[in-house]
This record gives sequence, structure tokens and C-alpha cells, in this order.
Amino acid sequence: MTQKPLNNSRPGSRILYILAAYAVAILFFTIFRLANTLVYCSSHPTDLEGLYGKALVMGWRFDTLVSCFVLALPLLWVLVGEMTRIGARWYYAVPHYLLCSLFTVCFFACAADIPYFNYFFTRLNAYAADWGDDAGIVIDMIVSEPSYIGFFFAFVAVAVAYWLLMRVLYRRLLKPQPTRFLPVGYTLVLTLVLGAMCFMGMRGRMTMKSPMRVGTAYFCNNAFLNQIGLNPVFSFLKSVEDQKKIINRAIELIDEEEARRIASSEIGSPLPQPLDTIALPEGTNVVLVLMESMSADKVGFFNPKSSLTPNLDSLLRRSLVFTEAYSAGIHTHNGVFSTLFSQPALLSQHTMKRAIIPQMCGLPHALSGAGYTTLFFVTHDSEFDNLNGFLKGNAIEHFYSQQDYPANEVIGTWGVPDHVMLQQAIKHIDALDHSAPFFAACLTCSDHAPYALPDGIGLEYQKTEMSQRMVEYADWSIGQFMRQAAQEPWFKNTLFVFVADHGAGISSIYDMTLSYHHEPLFFYYPGVIEPRQIERPACQVDLSPTLLGMLPAVQWDNHTLGIDLLRKQRPYAYFSADNKIGVVDGEWFYVYRVAEKHESIYRYKDNDPVDYIASEAERAAQMRRYAFGMIQHSQTMLRNGETRCQ
Repeated sequence: MTQKPLNNSRPGSRILYILAAYAVAILFFTIFRLANTLVYCSSHPTDLEGLYGKALVMGWRFDTLVSCFVLALPLLWVLVGEMTRIGARWYYAVPHYLLCSLFTVCFFACAADIPYFNYFFTRLNAYAADWGDDAGIVIDMIVSEPSYIGFFFAFVAVAVAYWLLMRVLYRRLLKPQPTRFLPVGYTLVLTLVLGAMCFMGMRGRMTMKSPMRVGTAYFCNNAFLNQIGLNPVFSFLKSVEDQKKIINRAIELIDEEEARRIASSEIGSPLPQPLDTIALPEGTNVVLVLMESMSADKVGFFNPKSSLTPNLDSLLRRSLVFTEAYSAGIHTHNGVFSTLFSQPALLSQHTMKRAIIPQMCGLPHALSGAGYTTLFFVTHDSEFDNLNGFLKGNAIEHFYSQQDYPANEVIGTWGVPDHVMLQQAIKHIDALDHSAPFFAACLTCSDHAPYALPDGIGLEYQKTEMSQRMVEYADWSIGQFMRQAAQEPWFKNTLFVFVADHGAGISSIYDMTLSYHHEPLFFYYPGVIEPRQIERPACQVDLSPTLLGMLPAVQWDNHTLGIDLLRKQRPYAYFSADNKIGVVDGEWFYVYRVAEKHESIYRYKDNDPVDYIASEAERAAQMRRYAFGMIQHSQTMLRNGETRCQ
């Protein structure tokens, strides 16, 4: 009688091992998430609002992303062995010990994250590594706190359990001597399928525009639920990535204490003869329209040579207008960040894509705290620029994006056209409980390349060039929106505020393009706010304090770098364009190129191309000091948590 060979593998058992390893990892990640929830909620009573299941689903998505990165090399290793008929046992031991070691490191991060989250209310991040500069303090802290020792031994117990379970899987599925293999054709198909699944798992999302970010986890207005879905390995590595990116390196323009003094003394002085302050009726609704790329140069009200914006021109003639307003930066995320939260653009930093979403004092928190329902509408993917996560983490209650509009209305890269988004905004506003006021912000996007003009809207274009037609369409969309809004019962009690996210590079004779910053900024409230024009320097960061100053029923402390333009005045408006800083007053335009440390100053009102830096060095130094102080101090405020509403 012939004895059957022992310890031989079955076809496909090595692939099954990888799938089983994924399932085990998800199980252990979930155990840590549940433990984290239990520890936090036991010391911080938390209303889960019936949404914890959704948080767990979000957690599974992030756990899958981390698991796919860990499993990518072992999967490839096993598939190559299957394809080339490798039978050596040692060959298959390598992926086993590799993935077990990597997942053990991941689980250590999960264990460390529990006390870290319980203390800081933020998931594990790169700032935790700052403690490593003094190992003695870290060891003393762990030894002195019994709960930390408990978490360490809990991690050891979990790690041992994990290795024992994986050892069982290894001995049954991976260790047996490979004597039978899958057919080559079948293995090739399996390689393509599993490779594609692993790649998509590493991205976390099907859409090609953006992979999963920290902000993807923010699905509601509950700060705990938004964070508990994150995987601490992901949050840690993303924060490390943020710190290493050149664009997010710390700004070093001026001494921080000097910057604080500048911001404190020069942020705004009282007007010598204050304008009549505006006190809007209690319960006034606010609609803010952030207009994509709407440079003042495009608008006929500012530029008589332009005939592209009849609707905006009509509104401007009936509004309170700040004619010398400048955007904080040249990107949409600069515009959203600075308009809502009154902090300047920090050169090339993407302040809304930080691994740790900061709490920001500003318009959403102030209005939400006063009982307003807060809404934000965009035309495109919610994850672009991390808008969804950042805004939901900062008091925006309802966020509507491409996924919330009819799929057949999506016509291009930027989702639905402006008029579709604005029409949907009116529908959602109509559906609100109007016993409380609302704040609705609408971010248009059609006037951004690549352009996509909607068909069949009945608009007769004056121009043939596509870029000019897009301006006509954007203006038409706003006109349609205002005409439709005027038919709604809430219109008569609503303040409409219009500002560009930034301008456009139309023309420039200087080494920084002013048309990218000079923008419309106006307040429209027929019958309540009298039309007038104010010709003093104004910054995008001033919009929120000025608006809130009109709402006496809204109580707030200004922890921003914006001023109420009806009560104070700036000596200059300042802004940045990635690696350049600009400052203007009523006559002069100062430009500083950061990398080259080169400065220029021009008489921009006369379109004078001459650089007067030699003769106007003192003036340039004053302008430079002002802008450097504001930008440097904003970074300090963000780092130290001084942007949080007190």
C-alpha cells in the first residue's frame, strides 16, 4: 500500500493565504477601533447619533487601504511563485514573515493611538514622534502612567494572538510543499484581477481624480465619528508626508515674536471718521457666492472695456462694493480658506490638505453657534482640495457635491455646470426648516479650464472665444440664480455676498499678476443696504469679520487676521502667489520673490513698469514688514491652535 504524500499544498492555497491574511488584518484593525471607541466614550460621554455603523464602514475602507499597501509585495511574491512554478518552501516563508512583521507594526500604531486619541482627540500623527527627541521623558511617562503599561501589554497579547492565528494559516495554506499549481492562463487572469483590486484598495476610491484623504473620513458633523473611521497608520504616514513636502515646510519670513507684534498693532486701526455701521435684522439669512476666477478685470463695473458680465454689473450698482479688494492667493483652496476662516494664504502651502484638520474660527463656526443651518455647495467631487473633510470638520453641516446632483447633468472635469448647482442650492434651501436662519455658500467652477459649456440653456453668446464665453455663462448663471431666488419667500430676508475665489492671469507688466488678485467683493441686500463704493485696501480675509459685524445678534470673538472693514482700515492689502508675496496701497505695488529674496516696487495705478526699489526702499520695507508679519503670524496661529474659536 502506497502512502499518500504528506504536507503537500492544493492549487490556489497560496492565493487563499493572502486573502485570509487580509481578512485577519481587517478583524484586528476593527478590534482596535472598537477598543478605542470604548476607551474614549467611557471617559468622554459621546452621542453616536445612530451613525456608528457608518463610521465602522468608513474604518473598513481605511483599514483596507493600509492592508493593501502591506499586502502588495507579498501578493506579488506569491503570484510570481505560482506563475513560475517555484516549489521551495523558504520562498513562501518570506512573504509570511514580511506581512506578519508589517501588520504587527501597524497594530502597535493602533495600540499607541488609543491613549493618544483619548488625550489629544486627534488620531496618531507625526507630531507624536516629536517626543522621540527625549527618550528619557517618553520612558518616564510610560512607566509613570499605569494605563500606558496596560496598553502595551494589551498590544503584546494581541500581537501574540495574531502571530498564532497567522501561523495556523501559514502551516495550512502556505508552508506545505508546492506540488500542484494553477494553470498558467488562470494564474495570469488572477494576477490581473488581484493586482487591480489591490491597486484600487491602495487608492481607496474608484474615482481617478483623487485618492482617499484624511478628509474622506469626515462624513457628518460629529467630530468623534469623523475621526474614529481613520486608520492611525494612515493618519501618521500622511502627516509625515505633509511635513516632508517642500510646499508645506514652515515659513521663515520674520521672527515669530516680531510677527505677533506686527499683527497685534497693525491688523487694523479705527477709522478716523467711522462709516455708518450696518445692523441687519435679526435672523438675516446669508448666501455667499464664491465665483471661480472672476477677476475684477473681467467685470464691466471695474473694467469699462468688458461687456461680459451684465448681471454682475447690475448687482454691483445696487450693492455695497469694496473696489480695492484682493484675493489671498491664486488657488481655489486659498479662496475658500481665506474667505470662510479669515487667514491668509501661506505661500504654496495647501492649508486645507493637512493630515490634522485644524479647528478654525470664522464664518461657519460663528453662524452655526448662533443657530444658523450651514450649507456648502460645489459642482465637483467632494474630495477635491479636501473640501468635504475640512469644511465638515469646521461647522459646515450639509455639504453637497457632484454625487448629489443628477448624474446626467455632469458634463466635464468640474462636474455639473454652475447653473445646475445653483438651482439645486435653491431647492435645498427651500427644503430647510425656516424657523431658523441659514448660511449657504456656493462655489462655482465652470470658469475654470478645461471648459465645458452646457447645451440648450438659451444663452446667446456675444463672443466666439471659449474663455470669454465661459465668463458670459458664469455671469448668466448668477443672473438666473438671483432671479429665481427673488421668487422665494426667504429672499426678502437674505443678504447676498459675492467674492471671487481668486482672479485670473489676464495681463501683467509686473513680475506678479495683479489681475490674479484684484477681485469683486460686494454685499447685496435690496432695501436694507444702501449702494455705495468704498475705495480702501481690502483683503479677502476681511469678508467674514465685516459680514459678522453687520449681524448684531451673532456674538463672536475675532480670533482671525481679518478686520471689519466698516470699523477699521488697513494701510495695505497683501496676498501671495505660491512663491511670491504682493502688497498694495492706493498707489504702490510691492513684490517679493521668496526663493530669490528679490523685491520690487511699482506705481501700479499709472501702469508704470519702472522698478523704484532704489528710491523707495523705506516704503518697500514698510510694506514687506506688514505682509511678512501677517503671513508669519498666521502660521504660528495655526501651529499653536490659536485659530480655534474660544
